[in-house]
Amino acid sequence: MATRRKKFEAITNTGFSTSNQTEGGRLTNKDGSINLHKTGIPFWERLSLYHSLLRMSRGKFLLTVFMFYTTLNVIFASIYILIGVENLKGIIPENDMLSNFEQAFFFSSQTLTTVGYGHISPSGLQANVVASLESFLGILSFALVTGLLYGRFTRPRAYMTFSENMLVTPHKGGRAIMARVATYKNNHLTDVEALVTVSLYVYEDGQRVRRFYSLSLEISKINSLALSWTLVHTINEDSPLYGISEDEFAESDIEVLYFLKGFDDHFSNIVQQRTSYRFGEMVFGAKFKPMFYRSEDNTSTILDLSLMNAYTPVPLPEMEKSAINS
Repeated sequence: MATRRKKFEAITNTGFSTSNQTEGGRLTNKDGSINLHKTGIPFWERLSLYHSLLRMSRGKFLLTVFMFYTTLNVIFASIYILIGVENLKGIIPENDMLSNFEQAFFFSSQTLTTVGYGHISPSGLQANVVASLESFLGILSFALVTGLLYGRFTRPRAYMTFSENMLVTPHKGGRAIMARVATYKNNHLTDVEALVTVSLYVYEDGQRVRRFYSLSLEISKINSLALSWTLVHTINEDSPLYGISEDEFAESDIEVLYFLKGFDDHFSNIVQQRTSYRFGEMVFGAKFKPMFYRSEDNTSTILDLSLMNAYTPVPLPEMEKSAINS
């Protein structure tokens, strides 16, 4: 991309680097997470287990808890085997090691969960010490899991979903870029604000560098996100995207970053959500289809989330005279 005719003030407080040698791939992933991997210190020092367990998917969380529970039982069952299953009253020692391990494993699970059916009980100092330690770990473990479940259940989240694509569409005799957002749970967000930043590679003094520019929105704040919200940036002479052709969008390695925050009246807390769009996720010459309509009995409004990314092709007007020197 060549040098711009009109100078726009680049912003430097994004937290990302402007060097084209330091960052690879997209800056922000579609789910809002930062595309970043940290190294230089041991894995366990840079890992926050609490945050990881709170943010991981429901399936991974349940699998992690199950694996932790199973691993503890395997460890303690092995200890009971080492000290001798004859020290567990109610177990009939057999020559089959697998059968002995099975009985020790299920005794361990009863001890770890403090269920204690009474069919098997420890006998002797070693077995009682191990069983006491296991029951203590069981109380701590299930208290932690209960706390994590509560934390995951009550953690404030925006529950926003974005359109898969960002559209370049005719707007007010010119062009605009549009993305659409809506909440997909039965939560209600008020005082929702949106900030949009574009990342572009440009040539300055013969060097290809990354620059960040703020993109103004026609409406940057709404009182209530009850329906969908189409975020519109008009590409006019005051836009850093003015006059850029589709090929130049590709050459600039464009990425448009969206940051939204609002007040969730269920959690009584501020929640936020991020996403971004790159060139491959831009559709030129399209407009979004309406995704809400009146119910058949005229008593309510229907928001059809399956239409979140639905659009129809439309011809783009002639592009403005290029704002970029060839």
